[in-house]
Amino acid sequence: MKKSRIALPLLVVLFSIAAAAQSDAGASFNKIKSLDGAWVGKNSKGQSFEVTFRTTSGGSAVMSEIQAPGENMITMFHLDRGRLLMTHYCAAGNQPRMQAKTSSDGNTLTFEFLDATNLDSPAAGHMHRMVLTMTDQNHHTEDWTFLQDGKEMKEHFELQRKS
Repeated sequence: MKKSRIALPLLVVLFSIAAAAQSDAGASFNKIKSLDGAWVGKNSKGQSFEVTFRTTSGGSAVMSEIQAPGENMITMFHLDRGRLLMTHYCAAGNQPRMQAKTSSDGNTLTFEFLDATNLDSPAAGHMHRMVLTMTDQNHHTEDWTFLQDGKEMKEHFELQRKS
């Protein structure tokens, strides 16, 4: 009897935590969906580029395509059992997966490396982190961190919705 009095409240707390995590991920995914459309911007070197966000697959995924001089890359965002994940199809030839953590105000998503396909070793060059900050409905930034041999290379993108 004592065990059931402890077990039931514990289960309620665990389900509440899981539901909150799912709702945070869902709300963050909806924010990414709100980026649908064409964006223009400059990187930290002043080079112009375009990014297109498109909701696809019945609303279950969002595709981001970075179109920069000399290279294009695709990033896919989706929910998975209460987590918001992204897979980045990189010009380096590998596909890192990252999981989002949402800031308390809900406007910054920090994607941290989980694993990758086609990654020869953990020291091989790969995207390791991406921070997406939504300033308002027409502006956002993306901060990408590439990791190779323990050294980080960072790139900052300022984007605005294309009119």
